[in-house]
Amino acid sequence: MELKRRLLCAIMVLASLSTFAENKARTVYMYGFAASFNDSTVYFTEIQQLDSAYVDSKTKFLYSRENYSYQLRDYLGTQGFKNATCITSFAMTRKEAEKKYLKLRKRYLEKGNYNIKYLKEQDFRFQPITEDK
Repeated sequence: MELKRRLLCAIMVLASLSTFAENKARTVYMYGFAASFNDSTVYFTEIQQLDSAYVDSKTKFLYSRENYSYQLRDYLGTQGFKNATCITSFAMTRKEAEKKYLKLRKRYLEKGNYNIKYLKEQDFRFQPITEDK
């Protein structure tokens, strides 16, 4: 009887480890950054609250993060800043997002040879990306 109980417990543990992570819609705080190898201008968006972003429940990765970066790249392309390399950074709290934002901004301010431009939320706003099922 003891062997059956242990075997059952082992099966339950293995089953719980192999469950698939799911993406859950959450509120996240994100900002974008863009730079070009051909220009000394860099762009920062404001930190934006996005109420329906999907985050992987196990890895805590933002679903389709590259597409948020493409939104920024495409917007900057329409503004004449072609071939930008864009990143999107996010956090679950505004405080955590601000900490990441200030750290990256400080890196470019200290170097002093960059033209830093800030995009207001009224000029550029990330659009939620829905999960494909």
